[in-house]
Amino acid sequence: MIVAMKKVLLVVQEKDAESAVEGLRRLGILHIEHIQEPKSKDINLLQEDLSLFERADEILTNKDFIKEGLGSTKQKFENPRVLANHIIELRKRYDHLDEYSRCLQNQINLWQGWGDFDPAKLENLSEKNIYARLYQIPQKDIDSLPKEAIVEKISIIDGVVNCIIFSLGKIEIPYKEIALPKTGLQAMKNKLAEDKSVMDKIQDDLSKLSGLAGDLSSVRLKINNELEFVETIEGMGRSNTIAYLSGYSPFDKIKLISDLAGKEKWAVIFEDPKESDNVPVLLRNAKWVSLIKPIFKLMDVMPGYRELDVSPLFLIFLSLFFGMIIGDAGYGAVYFLLTLLAQKKLGRKVKEKQGFYLFYLFSSCAIIWGLLTGTVFGQSWYTDKGFKALLPVLNDAKFLMSFCFFLGAVQLSLAHGWQAVAKLPSLKALSDIGFICLLWAGFFLAKMFIVGDPFPIYGTWLIWTGVFLIAFFTNPQKNIFKSFIEGLGVLALGAMGNFGDVVSYIRLFAVGLAGVAVADSVNALAMGAGDNIIARSLILLIGHTINIVLGPISVLVHGIRLNVLEFSVLHGNVTWSGLTYKPLKNNT
Repeated sequence: MIVAMKKVLLVVQEKDAESAVEGLRRLGILHIEHIQEPKSKDINLLQEDLSLFERADEILTNKDFIKEGLGSTKQKFENPRVLANHIIELRKRYDHLDEYSRCLQNQINLWQGWGDFDPAKLENLSEKNIYARLYQIPQKDIDSLPKEAIVEKISIIDGVVNCIIFSLGKIEIPYKEIALPKTGLQAMKNKLAEDKSVMDKIQDDLSKLSGLAGDLSSVRLKINNELEFVETIEGMGRSNTIAYLSGYSPFDKIKLISDLAGKEKWAVIFEDPKESDNVPVLLRNAKWVSLIKPIFKLMDVMPGYRELDVSPLFLIFLSLFFGMIIGDAGYGAVYFLLTLLAQKKLGRKVKEKQGFYLFYLFSSCAIIWGLLTGTVFGQSWYTDKGFKALLPVLNDAKFLMSFCFFLGAVQLSLAHGWQAVAKLPSLKALSDIGFICLLWAGFFLAKMFIVGDPFPIYGTWLIWTGVFLIAFFTNPQKNIFKSFIEGLGVLALGAMGNFGDVVSYIRLFAVGLAGVAVADSVNALAMGAGDNIIARSLILLIGHTINIVLGPISVLVHGIRLNVLEFSVLHGNVTWSGLTYKPLKNNT
């Protein structure tokens, strides 16, 4: 649930501003809303320091660059800023050498066909009126060159001759001259090897310093805490000898602020947030509902303060969608084992473990759905051996499509039902009842057009009831005609959308069926390899691995879309524009 917030206005004497902010920081429950934009030289300096340490930390924690086993936490440093600058300079030098090495390698590739020579010696020949110039000339045209040109063929590549033309004095050659390189080929190779050696040394040095990443992170955290503190001070309002700040606190924590204010002789006002206030959002759910937090973090979304907390329904339906889209008990078991291995290896390093438990839940849903449909690393080989699905009706295409439409109607109806309850006792709640009627009418229409079931008589009543409730109660006013016109506009936009949104749930059937088809095709290819065990094993391993990797991507594309867009945005009226509750505190 979204925790109710209280707006807090705290007034203190100017001289007590810093001690007041420090006291609030120790409480760690007030989300600060700046009265004015915080600006000062101290803020600029702290921001520069924070950027410096973030960059250094990013370098030392880059797993693609840092070599394992070289980091040593025994190293000491006195000035963290000097260390951070040293790390950044080392990386800049490495990047510069890397870029130069790439250019040098291109030059080596370009001159490889010319062999090694000293460009300076060729240039010095001109002092004796002997000119040596480089050309690339088609082999068929070599004999047509002027007779006074002495041609030294170096190499022939794809019918083109790399050659040096010597002459006494300059003569006209009807081809573009190749400019001499600055150094010879061997010198280029020596320079490249030297730069590579320096780059390896820099990489080793940074890898050894990686053991200090934790210390630098601690310094960065202290700077961030100090920055938040200074920004809070500078963001306070001031009038003569008075300073004041505002913020938001959970309703059940304001007594702590009140007690502190009474002890320190501060003036404090608590009030309910206004409609125009940008109130931060704190989600406080049961442990099982909190499993959905990693998904919200992945998508970087948060419901608004006055919107619905869809977390419970989001988790329930996404888990079901995962099971239907993956649809294979064997794949589910693989996900479960991979999650178990990941938790054993990384569990101690990961502070929030909801992600592991979430994937245990998802994997279990895939296992259950696979057993219900008789799908374990495919379906055809499983059923051919006499095993049957625990719930064979789930393999009936018409039934499964109808079930998908039913899920859509149920989930979207829950969204409107939730909105209707939130609008009570206003008559506007009836418009959401009207949308629920149209959703179920859309369910029966989808079954009629796609599955072939007859449209029930009461389906017509659902349509007319929905039209009436939406038309007259979307925005009920004394002027019934005006209410009716506004309602018709909403109806025109939403009626067909309801039908389309219900039909869009058929993607669960289609994507799940495609996954099973791919698994069966892989098995068929493997069986077609005959008695070649190695070939069969490779086909099974590669084919099923690809399917296992693509499965979660399909859930991201389709399962999460149904929850975020159709359910939350289009029918739950959730904008996902919430401001995350971040209280002022000493972060550790």
